[in-house]
Amino acid sequence: MQNTLNQSILPYTAKVNDQNHLEIGGCDTVELVKKYGTPLYVYDEEGIRTCCKQFKDAFSAYEDVSILYASKAFMTRAICKIIKDECLGLDVVSGGEIYTAINSGFPMQKCYFNGNNKTPEELELALYCNIGRITVDNFYELDLLDKVAKNSDKTVDILLRITPGLDCHTHEYIKTGQVDSKFGFDLSQIDEAVYKIKNEYTNLSLKGLHAHIGSQIFEKNVYTDLIGILAEQYHAIYEKYEIQLAEMNLGGGIGVKHTEDEDPLSIYEMANVIIAAFRENIDKYGLGKLKLAIEPGRSIICNSGVTLYTAGSYKQVPDGRKYIAVDGGMSDNPRPSMYQAKYTAIIANKANDKAEETVTIAGRYCESGDILIQDINLPEISSGDIICIPATGAYNYSMASQYNRVPRPAAIVVHKGRSDVIIKREVYQDLIAFDVIPERLAKSGCSCI
Repeated sequence: MQNTLNQSILPYTAKVNDQNHLEIGGCDTVELVKKYGTPLYVYDEEGIRTCCKQFKDAFSAYEDVSILYASKAFMTRAICKIIKDECLGLDVVSGGEIYTAINSGFPMQKCYFNGNNKTPEELELALYCNIGRITVDNFYELDLLDKVAKNSDKTVDILLRITPGLDCHTHEYIKTGQVDSKFGFDLSQIDEAVYKIKNEYTNLSLKGLHAHIGSQIFEKNVYTDLIGILAEQYHAIYEKYEIQLAEMNLGGGIGVKHTEDEDPLSIYEMANVIIAAFRENIDKYGLGKLKLAIEPGRSIICNSGVTLYTAGSYKQVPDGRKYIAVDGGMSDNPRPSMYQAKYTAIIANKANDKAEETVTIAGRYCESGDILIQDINLPEISSGDIICIPATGAYNYSMASQYNRVPRPAAIVVHKGRSDVIIKREVYQDLIAFDVIPERLAKSGCSCI
């Protein structure tokens, strides 16, 4: 079975050049740091495009598939342009993501709007731009969306998100399919929801069901089980309400490799499992022609992104750890602190050097928990060395903050020896751009000076 990019820690085009430097997209990372500074997010354009093609190829065995990039993983106008070029759709979860898609010229009919607490303003924006589908998460939203649609004189194509009661083996913070979840309708609530759509909500058109069971899924059977649960619901809805649902959305969640001890399934392996279960259940329940939709995000973007840092101070604890501090940390990658996420690292300017010491890579922020990697074997590190942490393309910039009033890093895309900025580095002026001193405070004085 062909390997796919979610199974490789380093980006598709990564290699070590003649200077013993890490190179990505034909660009020497040491030279990138000289040009753009650190911390720096670097994205391999060829890798992103190749992964999109692998998804399309892997699922091409089924005749009607929509592959939607889950933009919450990492979204900029440039990324939207790449996704559009590769003929994928978008899964968006906020008005800001919708606005970014519109501003990038993305075809909005290929966008699906998810989320458990969409605001009236966000729903109005979605209807205004003729978004393709809205995935409804609860009874409150059914009522709200119908009212918004009536006011807009539109009929909205919707999916119902359900919680199928499956508990996949991943971190509890990124599980979403178990019974006790903030997301979606419980299986016991589907009948009432369909009844209301058919008999009360005149501006909603039910097209199918949606289920997303979590992220970093490494097991096959959970998708087989999910499809079986959904197909049974499709059959029950047709039997009771004579509604022939047209599509089934399985969400995303396919695992990726961050460290050598992780062994995710390839995109092809996962596609084969999903397609086989899909066809089997269509035949079993007589569901007719049914579109399959999936929403990969992390598995498209994660392994095409790295973060570059500059090593600064160090500390050797007597009879303990050696800490190497970098110029970033939990503000540009909160995942180790939030999810206990594991990463590996490469010294970009000593890429092929042998490991000589065990160190802990610490961030610069005022938190003891600001540790990026604990106890990793690396070549001897000196201040000024460039530390590369791969597989950081997803949920890093998306979750970045200005904690400690540190500006957020720049992001660039590299391709065939060229580098281009896709997010500008913030500067101190950006930190105070939205600060306001009320007039009464501006006039006050201090008598203690």
